[in-house]
Amino acid sequence: MTEAYCVKCKEKREMSGAKEVSMKGKGGTTRKAMTGTCPKCSTKMFRIMGKA
Repeated sequence: MTEAYCVKCKEKREMSGAKEVSMKGKGGTTRKAMTGTCPKCSTKMFRIMGKA
């Protein structure tokens, strides 16, 4: 499981249903990120990882 910050709860929580996505980065590079939902309030959570 991946830990991310929930903006609605204002706490770090383990993401449920986490999956890895790639996003556009600065200078035409790609960056890895994890996206999922908060298990308590069902808000979408997002965590940016390192470069791809």
